[in-house]
Amino acid sequence: MNSWSLRGLIFSALFAGVMIALSSMKVSLPFSTVPITLQTLAVMLAGSVLGARYGTLAVLIVIGLCAAGFPVMAGRGGISVLVGPTAGYIFAWPFAAFLIGWSAERMSQGKFTFGKLLGVNFLFGSLLVYPTGVAWLAHSIPSLDTLSKALTAGMLPFLPGDFLKAALCASVVTAVWRVYPIERIVGRRSPEWVGENAHE
Repeated sequence: MNSWSLRGLIFSALFAGVMIALSSMKVSLPFSTVPITLQTLAVMLAGSVLGARYGTLAVLIVIGLCAAGFPVMAGRGGISVLVGPTAGYIFAWPFAAFLIGWSAERMSQGKFTFGKLLGVNFLFGSLLVYPTGVAWLAHSIPSLDTLSKALTAGMLPFLPGDFLKAALCASVVTAVWRVYPIERIVGRRSPEWVGENAHE
């Protein structure tokens, strides 16, 4: 396993700052305690640009700052946030960043890069997060006593926005990789995506 690099650690800290900044852009919904924020976009970007280790570290930095009381989660912080109704989403983010990064490290750049990034980010950055997020939300709010209520409050309204975030992330990362490949962050050459040639 490659050792941790100073460059990767710096980028992790920078992306933690990006995640905190994007969390301040939120829209509250009248029917849910879960706001619409751009933090999930930051998770997608962290994994896609930094890879598995450094992307996960960026997310863990934000969670650690939240635990220490800093207002890094949409202007809120403290242990109460990490055990509150949205905790199920928060603790799924490191796994999302890791799986996005793991997949990104194994992609070759080519004509299908955008589609692969879109699929990976929507699958791991959105769909993977909802099982624990919705389950904990329903556990925390007694009025969400049916599956349909829980899904309406914690998942279904957010899917179109998540797809747009995944598409935006894929577009940005496709452009970034042309000038700053992910190998420069993770410190090694990435294996080719199965079924594609390196020159595609």
